Amino acid sequence: RVRLIGSSSVVDTISIHDRHAPLVWDAARLSIERACRSAGIMPKDVDFFEYHDATSLHAALSLEAAGFASQGQGWMLAKPEVIGLNGQIPVATFGGLKARGHPIGATGVYQAVEATLQLRGEAGPNQVSGARLGLIQNLGGMAATAVTHVLAV
Repeated sequence: RVRLIGSSSVVDTISIHDRHAPLVWDAARLSIERACRSAGIMPKDVDFFEYHDATSLHAALSLEAAGFASQGQGWMLAKPEVIGLNGQIPVATFGGLKARGHPIGATGVYQAVEATLQLRGEAGPNQVSGARLGLIQNLGGMAATAVTHVLAV
């Protein structure tokens, strides 16, 4: 049975020019920190991360916000041995939002369904071996809104 064990939503200003740094997503970072804290885990504990990869920039900044990379270094994780299906932190294991056509409004549902399939061991060729803990995050307005959930079996 898949359970929601942590959740958080955080908002930031929509105006990127009003943020302290345009390439730092505070709402995404805080949402992950709070969801993980409420679940009693750290981001490094998860078996996979369904991030909001609407663009390559979203992917890199999401990895940084989650603490998997330092600021400005998220792009360096774009290697199969790091974020691939059998990597250190598998991400977007079904191809991510772009693979689904990024249907705005439904992207979070896709993430929840795909995470549930992973945790049930029903992901077929996309299965992360032994997945027991998943992190999903959906963003809106260039990370002005960030909603994060921690799911577990």
